[in-house]
Amino acid sequence: MIVIGVLCILLLVLTTIIHYEVLRTLNARLPNMAIPRRTRLLVVIFGAFFAHAVEILLYALAIFLLVRVVDLGTLGDAPHLSLSTALYFSAETYTSLGYGDFLPRGDLRMLCGAEALNGLLLIGWSVSYTYLAMERFWNSGDSVGDGPGNR
Repeated sequence: MIVIGVLCILLLVLTTIIHYEVLRTLNARLPNMAIPRRTRLLVVIFGAFFAHAVEILLYALAIFLLVRVVDLGTLGDAPHLSLSTALYFSAETYTSLGYGDFLPRGDLRMLCGAEALNGLLLIGWSVSYTYLAMERFWNSGDSVGDGPGNR
C-alpha cells in the first residue's frame, strides 16, 4: 500500500506540473501569435487536450506497470493486461466516465480513485482557463496580431 500511496502523490504532482506548464505556456504565447484571435481558442482547446492526453498516458503506464510488473492488483478478468486496455481504462477513469467494463482489484483501487479525483480537478482547471481565454479572445474580432487597434 505504501508503493501505491507514493505513486499516487508522484502522479498528482507530476500531472499538476504538466498541466500548469501547458496552460502557462499558452497564456504567455497566445497574445503574441500572428493568427486570428478566434483561432487562438482552437490552440487553447488542443493544448488542453494534449495536456490531458499526456496525463492519461502517465496513469495508464502506472497501471500497466503495477499490474504486469509489480503485481499490486488486477484490472478486470484479463490475465494479461495490454497497454491499450490500461490506456482505455485510464481515460475512462480520468474523465470519471466509468463504464464499469473493467474493475480494479487490490491496491490498484487507490490509484484509480486518485486518478478520478485528479482528472476532475485538472479538467475543471482546463474549463476555467478556456473560459478566460474565450473572454479574452472570442469577442475581440478576427484581426491578426495585437496592435493597438486590435485590443
